[in-house]
Amino acid sequence: MELFPSELSAEHNLLPVDGEVYYYGSVYDTGGADSLLKILQETITWRQDEVVLFGKHIVTRRLTAWYGDRGLSYSYSNIARVALPWTDELLHIKQRVEVLTGETYNSCLLNLYHDGSEAMGWHSDNEKELQPNGAIASVSFGAARQFVFRHRITKDKVLVLLAHGSLLVMKGATQAHWQHQLPATAKVKTPRVNLTFRTIVG
Repeated sequence: MELFPSELSAEHNLLPVDGEVYYYGSVYDTGGADSLLKILQETITWRQDEVVLFGKHIVTRRLTAWYGDRGLSYSYSNIARVALPWTDELLHIKQRVEVLTGETYNSCLLNLYHDGSEAMGWHSDNEKELQPNGAIASVSFGAARQFVFRHRITKDKVLVLLAHGSLLVMKGATQAHWQHQLPATAKVKTPRVNLTFRTIVG
């Protein structure tokens, strides 16, 4: 069963059960979003993502970076990373997101997808270092991409289109009960930069 939320707003929880997801829509005007997309592409210290799947070491075309408060370290897919120091632009975006969501964040994982052929499979953001049931704020710049949630038990799906300059927040029990993915699509020929602001506690 696939659910398409008919009313997208920060007050409307997109998930029917077992979690909270709020879509704010575009929180930057087109000019501001265009400018930040260009700056992020050119100034972030991008690197190819390395993951370990079923015992195999894989290097992806998708580029990643991790920034945060001094001294933070973070592991996912059995790869340990140390946070790079915040740039002025990332701090600007973080502060805007904190005001809009009423939450605080101490790190940001960035992904650069060159086109729609680059995707992210089903997963949950439930690494042990993350604040339990903490908010994760996702900001998107560039090509609009479909984002899909899937309930772990019922397999119900919720789909939302993440627009240029948009903000989506996952919180509560979402990561325990839902997975999410960014599906591949041949229709998208332009890049997308995604920032997920998180809170590391351990």
